[in-house]
Amino acid sequence: MRLIQKGYVDLQVNGYHGIDFNDPSTTTQQLIQAAEAMHCDGVVAALPTVITADLTTMSQCIRNLVQAIRSDSVAGQIFHGIHIEGPFFPCESGYIGAHPPEHALQASLSSLQQLLDAADGLARLLTLAPEIDVKGELTRACVQRGCVVSAGHTNASLDDLLRCVDAGLTLFTHLGNGCPKLMDRHDNIIYRALRLRNQLSYTLIADSFHIPELLFRNLLEWVDHDRLCVVSDAISATGLGPGVYQLGQRTVKIGPDKAARDASGQHFVGAASSMLDADLWLAEGLGLDLALRTKLLVSNPAKFIGLTA
Repeated sequence: MRLIQKGYVDLQVNGYHGIDFNDPSTTTQQLIQAAEAMHCDGVVAALPTVITADLTTMSQCIRNLVQAIRSDSVAGQIFHGIHIEGPFFPCESGYIGAHPPEHALQASLSSLQQLLDAADGLARLLTLAPEIDVKGELTRACVQRGCVVSAGHTNASLDDLLRCVDAGLTLFTHLGNGCPKLMDRHDNIIYRALRLRNQLSYTLIADSFHIPELLFRNLLEWVDHDRLCVVSDAISATGLGPGVYQLGQRTVKIGPDKAARDASGQHFVGAASSMLDADLWLAEGLGLDLALRTKLLVSNPAKFIGLTA
């Protein structure tokens, strides 16, 4: 089965080939190298992602990316803006995922303004928890500045989701992840998010680990294919092979299967698979044809945030 091989659009990538987008000391040249490596792996457009940390660190990481995008043609070609994932999340275990709970924030327009100002017009996507955005003010502020808003790392009620949809929420980040393994079997965030499948679109991690085959196949049956796209959620260890790596203050173990797990082995820390790996799993593991894979990996992610790629 033929792979796409070139043209991938990745809306969530935290690092690549040894370069960590969430390290404030990462240099412009390193970010350019990461963009070049992604391009070699078939990515034509991506949103480098800055995750929850203290506001000073997040702002510096965002400014680093802005500098790379605006100073280099390759980085500017591949990095079509920035995805800010957090810090407006609940600190509850399971929902916070691999994000540091000590830096999770309640709704704060001034904190949001600081992050958006650091992005200097390049914030294209922001993931937040709707139950934190109790008045929908963060969502509205992002939309007014041309930034798409997505729900994620959340235990939002249906009312929370609807409030933010009314304010401009259009996406749900890595559905099926950013939540505990054990949840209420009849009322949980996955069901609530799917209740709005005619109003929201969803990103999915396609590495066979974050979402097992059975659930992935079900989602393909339950949700209009025009409302689904794949992200890598790649971390800096992507492309480096099996081993033990340092990711900020966290030790990450990468196995031969390319799963990225924290030192305890209890949960994933992003992913160590590329979009090419996702294409391969969707083709060989699920048997999806080229047309559907092109939707999931190329045209839909571009459409969701208004890119032409």
